[in-house]
Amino acid sequence: GRRAIRCPGTRHPAPGWVCVVIDVFRGEVADGLVLRSVRGRLALAATVAASAMASLDATVVHVALPHIGQEFGASVSALQWVLTGYLLALASLILLGGALGDRFGRRRVFVIGTIWFAAASLLCGAAPNIAVLIAARILQGVGGALLTPGSLAILQASFRRPDRAPAVGAWSGLGGAAGAVGPFVGGGLVDGPGWRWAFLINVPVAAVAVVCARVAVPETRDPHAARGLDLGGATLAVVALAASTWALTKAGPRGWTDTAVLVAGAVTVGATAAFVRHMRHTRDPLVPPSLFRDRTFTVVNLATVLLYGSLGVSFFLVAYQLQVAAGWSALEAGSALLPA
Repeated sequence: GRRAIRCPGTRHPAPGWVCVVIDVFRGEVADGLVLRSVRGRLALAATVAASAMASLDATVVHVALPHIGQEFGASVSALQWVLTGYLLALASLILLGGALGDRFGRRRVFVIGTIWFAAASLLCGAAPNIAVLIAARILQGVGGALLTPGSLAILQASFRRPDRAPAVGAWSGLGGAAGAVGPFVGGGLVDGPGWRWAFLINVPVAAVAVVCARVAVPETRDPHAARGLDLGGATLAVVALAASTWALTKAGPRGWTDTAVLVAGAVTVGATAAFVRHMRHTRDPLVPPSLFRDRTFTVVNLATVLLYGSLGVSFFLVAYQLQVAAGWSALEAGSALLPA
C-alpha cells in the first residue's frame, strides 16, 4: 500500500510495493522461494549437489573395488563391506536424520551432514588399509543419512507451492542421473588419478553445497515435530539391518549352518520383531505404522526394496567380473553399466 513500512533486510522505511519488488529480486515471496530467481536456483543447487554426491558415492565405488582389493590385499567379503557399510549406515539412520532436521532445523542438519560427508570422504581417500576404509565408509553413510532427507525437506518447506513440484522433479532427476553415471565417473577416476579420487572428488562438491545453502536456504523447522526422538527405534533398526547384512555376507564363505551365521540370523529376527512392536507402542515412532494402511505406500516400498536389491547385486557382480575375470579396464566396466 501507500503506507511506509520497514522492509525485511533494509534500513529505511519504504512503500509496501517497494518491499514486494525487493522480495522478488531476492527470490522470496510471502509463501516461499521463487524457483526462477537467483536465490531459488542457488537453493536448488545446494540440495541437488549434496544429494547427488551421496547418490553418486553409492555407485561410483563399484568399479574401484578390484583396485582397492589389489592395493590392500582384501578378500571379496571385505570389499563387500566397503559397499554395504555405507548403505547400512545410510539406510538405518536416514529416518532419524529427517527427524533431527524437523526438530533442530533442516538447513542446520543438512549443512552438518554435508560437512560430515566431506570429512569422511577425506578419510576414505587417505585410508591406509581396508579396515580404516570400511570405517570411513560407515561414517560417510551417517553423513548421507543427515543430508539426504534434509535436501528434500528443504525444497518442500522453502519454495512457494507452484514451484515445489518442479524443484522436486529437478532434485530427483539430477540425483538419479548422478547415481546412474557413478560407475562411468568412477572408471575414469580409477584409470586416471587413482581410486582414492573416487572419494576425494566429494570435497569440492560438498563445499559448493554448503556455500549455496548458507547463502540461499532459509532455516525451517516442523512446528508439529515430535518432542522426543525415537532413539530406541533407531537402535533396533541399526541392529536388525547390521545383523542381517553380516549374516548374508558371511553365509557364502562360512555356510548357512555356521554357528555365527545362525546367531546373526536369530538376532535379525529378534531385533526386527522388537522394532515392529516398538513402532506400534511408542508415543513418537520413527516409522508410524499408520503409513502402511495405505496400500499404494506399502506396495511401492516393497517394489523399491526388490528393485534396488537387484540393482545393487548386479552392479557389484558385473563391475567386479568384468575387471577381474574379463580383464576390462575400470572405465570400460563403468561404461558397460550405463544402460542399467
